Amino acid sequence: MRRLQQAVRAEGGLLAGALAAERDGSSSLGALAAAGPRSAPHRDEIAFVVEAAHEAYLLHYAESRLFDSGDRDLDLLAGDRLYALGLERLAALGDLAAVAELADIIALCAQAHAEDDPGLASAVWEAGAVAIGWGSDEALTSAKGAARRGDPGAEKALLSAARELAGDLAPPR
Repeated sequence: MRRLQQAVRAEGGLLAGALAAERDGSSSLGALAAAGPRSAPHRDEIAFVVEAAHEAYLLHYAESRLFDSGDRDLDLLAGDRLYALGLERLAALGDLAAVAELADIIALCAQAHAEDDPGLASAVWEAGAVAIGWGSDEALTSAKGAARRGDPGAEKALLSAARELAGDLAPPR
């Protein structure tokens, strides 16, 4: 999270001015994605990307760990910027499969919130972090399809598929 704060501060402008006092608001999602075998060559960058995108998600749908602007419009713009930053940096690594996984996270979370299902959004984040770090398999692909269709068992299927791929590294619920 400190790297993300430093990157925003270095860009300057309104977003840098909206940064809250130094906080350690780290999540386990960046570390989870970075722990996977696909992330090995770029662990720090993968963790940064996932944390940037997760912070963007929080700015759009929940409470930010890094910003304290008091301005909902600025929060949405900051979220858009952090989504773009994450996708840009992931694309720079040349990992198109991980870019597709991050795009799926963004789209499926938007759908989950449109359907008022924050539990599904949380499962999407966990499964997406695992997919970025380990790659996807048939069970995860099927679970994402269930989420897209609005199937009632999608949350459980996503978590099960993520835990099967990541083993003990996936956080228990």
